[in-house]
Amino acid sequence: MQHSAVPELAHTHTRPIHWLATATALAGVVALSSALQPDSATAAQAAGPAGRPAAAVAPPDPTGVDLPLPCGPLPVLVQEKATGDLDGDGRPETVVSARCDAGSGTPPNGVYVLTQAADAKQPRVVATLVDPKDRLTVTDLTVSAGAVTATLLGYSSLDVPRCCPDVDERAKWQWKNGAFLRSTPAGAQSV
Repeated sequence: MQHSAVPELAHTHTRPIHWLATATALAGVVALSSALQPDSATAAQAAGPAGRPAAAVAPPDPTGVDLPLPCGPLPVLVQEKATGDLDGDGRPETVVSARCDAGSGTPPNGVYVLTQAADAKQPRVVATLVDPKDRLTVTDLTVSAGAVTATLLGYSSLDVPRCCPDVDERAKWQWKNGAFLRSTPAGAQSV
């Protein structure tokens, strides 16, 4: 019979006490690591229009919102959207420019402000900034510093072909005293 030059070591055979010791050591490491977490991040968020910190909430998603566009059997097409805190409450709103998806021609746009309460499942339309009845095409929709701006393309008379708008103006809307007030932004020119 030959004997091994290395004596049989106790730790080469696992026993329940070994598993218990390993589990205890692992639990200690987990407990210690959770106690030694780094400090919270202290980066400042940008302030909203009322000087409050910007919201950490997602802006309302216009998908599936019933916009007040008279499209009949045609689908509604959201062409542009912009988001930001318009009323200074710390929650973002979404502004959408939409039209009927007619396939050809230039259907007029509607511009709508959407908001969503913290406990609501779906956003809702709270304001109409451009009514489709005004027969305008909306481009360059933006939200910045609590204001909505857009370029409005229209027609000076019914004699102007609908392919070629001859009125071009910039518009700005801001929430003041419980309503969106329209103005012309500084430096805006009409054609």
